[in-house]
Amino acid sequence: MKNLVLSSKSTFKEAIRMIDTNGNGFLAVVDDANKLVGILTDGDIRRAILDDKTNLLEIINKDPVVMDINATRKQVVHKLKELHRKHMPIVDSNMVLQDVITLDDEEFDLKPNWVVIMAGGLGTRLGDLTKHTPKPMLMVGDKPMLEHIMEMFISHGFTKFILSVNYKSEIIRQHFKDGYELGVEIKYLEETKRLGTGGALSLINTEIKEPFFVTNGDVITSVDYEKLLDYHNKNNSSATMCVRKSSYQIPYGVIEIDSQNNILNLQEKPEHNYYINTGIYVLSPDVLKHVPKNEFFDLPTLFTLLNDEGYVNKSYEINDYWIDMGLPDDYVSIVNKMESNNKH
Repeated sequence: MKNLVLSSKSTFKEAIRMIDTNGNGFLAVVDDANKLVGILTDGDIRRAILDDKTNLLEIINKDPVVMDINATRKQVVHKLKELHRKHMPIVDSNMVLQDVITLDDEEFDLKPNWVVIMAGGLGTRLGDLTKHTPKPMLMVGDKPMLEHIMEMFISHGFTKFILSVNYKSEIIRQHFKDGYELGVEIKYLEETKRLGTGGALSLINTEIKEPFFVTNGDVITSVDYEKLLDYHNKNNSSATMCVRKSSYQIPYGVIEIDSQNNILNLQEKPEHNYYINTGIYVLSPDVLKHVPKNEFFDLPTLFTLLNDEGYVNKSYEINDYWIDMGLPDDYVSIVNKMESNNKH
């Protein structure tokens, strides 16, 4: 724990040197009695440099989450994963620092895969709801829908996000910034014109080596993203589309006739089953070369192109909770669902 603890009397340069040396991006700051004063992260240091601040006590987080010395390691690990953090100060009843528990990447189960979220839609079908707010930033409970989407990925260990933004993008950028508050990494793709659900992928300038997710910014689901990725990899798929079974019942009797107007068959209000595209995908990096540069391009078109080229494309049926917030009634449904979950 020694290289993770810094005296509150240390200088800013000493703090930088120590946080650079330990390689953890974290320091617990204590006073002469070893009482926890606060914590310092590499993100705090970056912001301090930008704000031209060098007083250590002005920079540190003086109200960090801590856990009692009687907590089990399992409890600490669970809390860290819940907070999307990798370091937890352990204190006694007098706030005297006893330990710092650190999770390595393997234990924390962080994944290298990127998640691309299409968050640039106009949301015109939602009317006045999106007049001043981009659709992914509509509040669902106490946080924007986009944050709920990200938290579902985070809960499965995916913490690297690329947000494709356009309409009122400044609202999204101001809320999420670089992802530090969520304990994730966020990069942005700025669409200067409408590029569809796939065209924005041509703007990616980050090296992507692993299969990556693409999801619409108006879809909330409880799908298991780890199982989805595993399915994609095990099937050597180049592009995997999540689908959902739906049905439509014709409200009339359907009559089958031949060319002579003879009645061959009658079906009373038949039900037709089919699969719909849920707006959730896993793509392998090599398919990006098929996305035209800075042109309007929808992802379903990519699947057609890949089929023509002989790529392996797979569907993945999801039976979990899923809703696409396209209409005002859909938004009400999502809000009610979240409120119901919170009550339980």
